[in-house]
Amino acid sequence: MLRRIWARRTLAEAFSSRENSFGFLRLLFAFLVLLSHTFPLGYARDDPGAGITNGQTELGEIGIIGFFVISGFLITRSGLRFGLGRFLWHRALRILPGFWVCLVVTAFVLAPLVALLERGNLGGFWSHPDGPAQYVAKNLFVAMQQYGISDLLLDTPYAHRTGDSVFDGSLWSLMYEVGCYFMVGALALAGVLRRAKFVVLIMAAAGFGIMIYDLVQAPRVPGPQGIHGPVLGFNGLDRYSLIYLTYLFLLGALFELYKNRIVMNDAGALVAVVVLLGTIQFGGVAVLGYPAFAYLILWLAIRLPRWLRGIGRKQDYSYGFYIYAFPVQQLLALLGVPDRGMLAYIALSTVGTFALAVPSWHLVERPAMGFKDWTPRRRRPERTPAADPAADPAGPHRELAKDGA
Repeated sequence: MLRRIWARRTLAEAFSSRENSFGFLRLLFAFLVLLSHTFPLGYARDDPGAGITNGQTELGEIGIIGFFVISGFLITRSGLRFGLGRFLWHRALRILPGFWVCLVVTAFVLAPLVALLERGNLGGFWSHPDGPAQYVAKNLFVAMQQYGISDLLLDTPYAHRTGDSVFDGSLWSLMYEVGCYFMVGALALAGVLRRAKFVVLIMAAAGFGIMIYDLVQAPRVPGPQGIHGPVLGFNGLDRYSLIYLTYLFLLGALFELYKNRIVMNDAGALVAVVVLLGTIQFGGVAVLGYPAFAYLILWLAIRLPRWLRGIGRKQDYSYGFYIYAFPVQQLLALLGVPDRGMLAYIALSTVGTFALAVPSWHLVERPAMGFKDWTPRRRRPERTPAADPAADPAGPHRELAKDGA
């Protein structure tokens, strides 16, 4: 027992790409986001996680933190394995098809249903300046520019609180995720990931310095230098989210880059738990709590029971669950389901979200990933008689040499 607790296995030795619990953890984090949204969407109330952590974070933010740490670890592994073109192609296939279909389903299936429920007809729905077609077109490239559709969902608890028409508020984080993909691609292209990984350590250290600055200045400065947006004149980007989420992604990346030096054992996990609980109680979650939580995520991926490791290995519903939960919860809130009790609202939201996440995986996401090995067909030169194996005894050997055999 003590030997296991103090074992000095490195992350490289302990982690298996085939036997890990990342699929379960991603689904758990997606459910935490749904749970977090239950309160503002169903009851116009704050996420209770803010009270538990002394205002430092919420349940939904914990889920986002988990997503970005795992993504940083796995995407950096991908960046080390593939060339830039293949890497970006894989990332596009994983994110965009499911996202695009979600936009279409929201705009042309859920939104008309909401219009009929709220107004009893579709008058003005299609021709509205911020109608369904505009919703898809403006958000096509991941950066969310329009959250509402035709002034619908204004009679929901969330709209009563904020005054906004919002169909899928969870999609805001995807542009930061995609931004991190491009960052990894650029670092890989520059040779940083293989030959100068200390650069990533310096980048993470800079983020860590910002966390310390914010902690010292709080509550006078809420976030990076008190600025929440826009970034470089782009209203869709928020400086607070950009810096903090990139920092979390870099933490995950560091675990991959330094996996041969980072020791993973139960003693380290226990220290991480103590640090995390201490920062929740006394402050400094972003400074010491984030790195501790990142360590715990990797430790859990390795140490959770074996039966959990099969979750998400072949059917990964976590992405679909994340992108569809918000509109499902909004629709149920419009139907008055929260009045039947929070447990009923959470249960029906979970079932309804899976009802969209499951076909999203089987009909969209997995088929799209089937094209990950696709390569543009090169135009082949016409074969001359001398190059024909049947006419030239040296032909077969010439063909093998050309193919690199």
